[in-house]
Amino acid sequence: MNLTEHFTLAEFTDSQTALRKGISNMPSEMAIANLHRVAEVLEQIRALFGKPLVISSGYRSPALNSAVGGASSSAHLTGLAADFTVPGMTPRETARAIAKSNIKFDQMIVEFGAWVHIGLSQGPLRQEILTAKRGDSGATVYTKGIE
Repeated sequence: MNLTEHFTLAEFTDSQTALRKGISNMPSEMAIANLHRVAEVLEQIRALFGKPLVISSGYRSPALNSAVGGASSSAHLTGLAADFTVPGMTPRETARAIAKSNIKFDQMIVEFGAWVHIGLSQGPLRQEILTAKRGDSGATVYTKGIE
């Protein structure tokens, strides 16, 4: 099922962890509607860079979110987030270009220098930009901006 011209539902639901652990990762109709919104934002990002994006995580069922150590309040649970990379670009370069564009989002996080998280919300979009790193204790630490 296509969500937009360049993105399919499978891209947002396929998970090696779910497959390996036998976890269902089928979204509800509401989550699919949210994934349409996220895919539309990713279309804008794809157009900004003029190349395809690689989605590493989209929708996560509660069981899958738990299995991957996701936050209990994660926007992935409602289909309002995606993690991705742009081939040939670092996540920091990607995030900086998105931040300078007119693309609207609720939250963008450069996660561990490995990928970009883009999240939407049901309410007003905050344009919040964060960087996630592992702290000394191993817990995730968030700082404002792109580091």
